[in-house]
Amino acid sequence: MARIYPFRAWRYNPSVVRLDDVVTQPYDKISPAMQQAYYQRSPFNLVRIILGLPELFDSERGESVYTRAARDFSAWREQGILAQEKDPCIFAYSQRFKVPGTEIVKERRGFIALGKLHEYSEKVVFRHEQTLSKPKGDRLKLLEATHAHYGQIFMLYSDPAGSIEKILYDGAGPADAETTDDYGVLHRLWKVSEPNVINLLTTAMADKKLIIADGHHRYETALNYSKEHSPAAPAKTESSTSQVLQPAYPEAAVMMTFVNMDSGGLVILPTHRVVHSLTNFDPADFARAAEEFFTVEAMRTAEASDYIGALTSQKGTAFVAITRAGAFLLRAKPEPVAAALAHLPERQRQLDLSCLHSIVLDRLLGLDAEKVREQTNLRYLRDATEAVEQVRRGEADVAFLTNPVFMEQLKEVAFAGDVMPQKSTDFYPKLLSGLTIYALD
Repeated sequence: MARIYPFRAWRYNPSVVRLDDVVTQPYDKISPAMQQAYYQRSPFNLVRIILGLPELFDSERGESVYTRAARDFSAWREQGILAQEKDPCIFAYSQRFKVPGTEIVKERRGFIALGKLHEYSEKVVFRHEQTLSKPKGDRLKLLEATHAHYGQIFMLYSDPAGSIEKILYDGAGPADAETTDDYGVLHRLWKVSEPNVINLLTTAMADKKLIIADGHHRYETALNYSKEHSPAAPAKTESSTSQVLQPAYPEAAVMMTFVNMDSGGLVILPTHRVVHSLTNFDPADFARAAEEFFTVEAMRTAEASDYIGALTSQKGTAFVAITRAGAFLLRAKPEPVAAALAHLPERQRQLDLSCLHSIVLDRLLGLDAEKVREQTNLRYLRDATEAVEQVRRGEADVAFLTNPVFMEQLKEVAFAGDVMPQKSTDFYPKLLSGLTIYALD
């Protein structure tokens, strides 16, 4: 069911630039400070294409971050900063990392290839969370301007026996490229160009269903772009190049990293919610209102690590609410919460984040689905300490610390055709942007 293809990737030329200086975290994980650091690291750092600084462009002359991105991408190819592979390839991609907050070292193994774009209704590709409006508009403008994909959609497939990893990694020699990112994660890449190995992978993936782990916005953007650029009748079919299949047309596929969801290298971190700019928010009033659905316990500690420790020890649905007046542990009351969530599918009723969004954000704070979708009063943070500090600095009214979603929960929700709230999962580490680039022309 899942169709994958090798491709002639554009890659940074190691004889001209150091990989360490030019690759980046995904665009939506680049903070303003990181953006500035990437700019300073190299004049060819990918941030100049995927997340350019608006103040550097002359809008009166028709310049924008998107037109400059297109010019840079074209120039870097002409200058040999980027070089294209001679043959269609797939790339084995390994990430070795320390699990945040622990001394545990893990390795996540996957591979980069093109993946055919499917409507969700075809039940080949499954989403697991809602998307936000703003990122899709931004990514569409970049795609329209540059006609290229710079980062990979993170896809999960099921392979309990690990047979696909064996095809890729058994007998693998030294990596063709490697770099260590800002978080100490070692990224390694091996080029696979042998047609027989590629055909083995293509066959092994043919019966797989895929879940989007990261990249919902970019997937939906690429899908819409693909439909807009579908060739006129008669419809094209897949073609064969160098003994391997190619997409029916360039826009019919997008660059993906495929990872076995049954492997031990997957780590999901929580994404905390920070609420700001509320009208007349009062911590005491909020705590009293919350008592309808939760037992509310004031917490004496002031450290984010202690809040997380208390949270992870809870058996049922629970959150820590941080306000300027102090912190509260909210533990769900089963019957009132069940009644409040009765309108949701059963699988979603079991999720902590469904409770947080439907009851706390919507009912108690007045942030309906549209406000959440447009991020009117809501920010999402991985770092619990930063979430707490934003409240204490007066930059937010209340922060909610949450437990992570488990892989089994994600599988059940996605394959049932349901979706979780936005930003439900944070897979760690992120896939680097710029390791491979897929140009549509």
